[in-house]
Amino acid sequence: MTIQREAHADDGQPVAGHRAVGERRRLAALWSAVGLLAVGGVWVVSTPHHGDAGASTPSGDKSATAPAVAGQPVPPLTESQSFVSERYFPAQRVYEYDNYRAHRSASREGADCKDAQGDKTRDVLADLACQGWIEVALTRADQPVVSSVTVLRFLDADAAAKALQTVRERVGEFEFAYPDGLSAPAAGAKPMSAAKVELVGHHITLTVSRYLDHRAGEAPDEVLRASNRSAAAVAGLPFMWM
Repeated sequence: MTIQREAHADDGQPVAGHRAVGERRRLAALWSAVGLLAVGGVWVVSTPHHGDAGASTPSGDKSATAPAVAGQPVPPLTESQSFVSERYFPAQRVYEYDNYRAHRSASREGADCKDAQGDKTRDVLADLACQGWIEVALTRADQPVVSSVTVLRFLDADAAAKALQTVRERVGEFEFAYPDGLSAPAAGAKPMSAAKVELVGHHITLTVSRYLDHRAGEAPDEVLRASNRSAAAVAGLPFMWM
């Protein structure tokens, strides 16, 4: 902004009194010490702070974060940054489908899909473009049943479709999400389970349902099958339109 001083009839003539001289000097000093900066239609008055010069961040420091500019929107999170349990399966939500009613009783997530598998020494999804995972436990309100839901995120729908058969063949190699406070069964135990693997856009949902008491059984009963169908439907809903 240009500050234009109003012309006076006595410019170029001796000033009559010391008061006018002092006033003009004070005004000149004031305008030389301040700057007016228009930011988003708001006038900001700034003064230099020479004592802060030593605390400035070097321009070559890539870790420095540029200050937010007034009036500018905050950049949205990327898909990988927002791929967390709380976004898709909030802890405070009640999950309902038909006669199924459950709450989230545990959760975790990660970027390395090997961490969602029981054997960390190898990756059954190697070279299949898996880019992240979410794991939650959904515990029924009216039955002693918990469903472990694992959501795998892939580069695109083609990559997910390519990995689908591998996940279906390796269901037992993915970790089961137990509710907080519930221990895994003893080594060698084979709890009765019902499982369902589905392709949802560029995601794969893997849902396994078991009884909380780890009861054994060769085949799932109707309660487990119904719980598994409903939990799998709940698992896929957040990703259907992505």
